[in-house]
Amino acid sequence: MPWTQDQMAARAAQELEDGFYVNLGIGIPTLVANFVGDKEVWLQSENGMLGIGPFPTEDQVDADLINAGKQTSPRCPAPPSSAATTASR
Repeated sequence: MPWTQDQMAARAAQELEDGFYVNLGIGIPTLVANFVGDKEVWLQSENGMLGIGPFPTEDQVDADLINAGKQTSPRCPAPPSSAATTASR
């Protein structure tokens, strides 16, 4: 049986490790944010927003914060200053 989009995104999220900076594309990659869990990774949308999170709940929606697919995306806290010097993998 073929995988669903959520199953593919969940599998991709398993590859992420703490400290990773990950640029997400449009489509299935944007679903990866929903499956990161408690890993400390920094996700960047294709339109350049660094620090995106999973799809927002109704009370978190901010129409000014959108990903490249024009979907609302919540902002996560800024990475610690030491993380800014961590090499991207």
